[in-house]
Amino acid sequence: MKIIVPIARTEDYNARIVVNKDGDDIERGGVAMVINPFDEIAVEEALRILDGGDGEIIVVSIGGDEAAPELRRALAMGAHRAVQINTEAKLMPEVITPLLGALVEREQPDLVVMGKQSIDGDSGQVAQRLAQRLNWPQATFAYEVKIEGKTVTVGCEMDGGTETVAFDLPGVISTDLRLNEPRLPKLPDIMKAKKKPYDVISDDELGGVAESPIKVLSMAPPPERQAGQIVADVDALIAKLRDEAKVLA
Repeated sequence: MKIIVPIARTEDYNARIVVNKDGDDIERGGVAMVINPFDEIAVEEALRILDGGDGEIIVVSIGGDEAAPELRRALAMGAHRAVQINTEAKLMPEVITPLLGALVEREQPDLVVMGKQSIDGDSGQVAQRLAQRLNWPQATFAYEVKIEGKTVTVGCEMDGGTETVAFDLPGVISTDLRLNEPRLPKLPDIMKAKKKPYDVISDDELGGVAESPIKVLSMAPPPERQAGQIVADVDALIAKLRDEAKVLA
């Protein structure tokens, strides 16, 4: 089985995020970067699907050389090959999806496993857009994956509970937090990752970059949280909730 796992390079969720001086993006200088946590779960799930058997896991990142540490980490986790798609375009779903689609058509994998969303943009669109573009079945927000022969059964998170869906390969799966706990690469695996195949291709080789219909006009931090108030008794609390907050009739 051949599995493609797209991974995004995102800010560490513990990092302090500020808006840049131009007000059109966040400031990334000096901010710790990691594999998008949902994508790291996808890498782990691909490894568990193969479970040391015959097959190949290809990790893919779009951007530039700055993505190399994250791709190398995925290789250290156990992926077999990395593909770095170089582009200077601003990464949005409308740009990412055609590039991934072209790569999938080139590689002809059995399965694409990817995070349900990246923690920077939080759009949660790429997996669905990719499945539509390829005309492949999809299962989103996976918390459980089972494969028997060519049939994939996926337990999916929903707002009101869970559902189970099944499809025949090839297909697309997006991963949720409950699916697994990613492994930590060991030092020997980190050293071996340096010798694993690492391909660098340009966006032109995949048909070029589509123009995004979306432009970020401005970005601002959320308003600072106001200090709370201390009231003398329950009657004063009820009065404030009724008269100031307007949450009581």
